[in-house]
Amino acid sequence: MLGNNIKELRKQKHLTQKDLAKLMHVSQQTIGAWETERAIPGSDTLALLANLFNVSTDYLLGRDHKEDNLKTADLADDDTIFTFEGKPIPEQDLEYMKRLLRGGRK
Repeated sequence: MLGNNIKELRKQKHLTQKDLAKLMHVSQQTIGAWETERAIPGSDTLALLANLFNVSTDYLLGRDHKEDNLKTADLADDDTIFTFEGKPIPEQDLEYMKRLLRGGRK
C-alpha cells in the first residue's frame, strides 16, 4: 500500500524517481525500494513525503479512508453553528429541519 501510494503520488506530480530522489536527498534506488516495498521510509521521511505530496501520513500508509473523514454534528447540539455553502443556517430554518426529521412533530 505505502509503496503504491508513493508511486502514484509521484506520478501525479509528474516526477521521475530521480526527481523525487533529489527532492528527498536520497538515491534513486531508495525511491525504487520504497515503491516496491523492499524498504520502508522512517517516520521523519514519511512526514517529509506527506508534506511534499500534501497528504497525511495516514494516507501514505493506507489508513486514510473517506468514511473516516466524515464530519457529523447533531442538530440538538446548542454549541454547534450549522452552515450551508459557508453561510450560517438561520435558527428558524434549523427548527424547520428538526420538525421535518421528527416527522412533523415539534
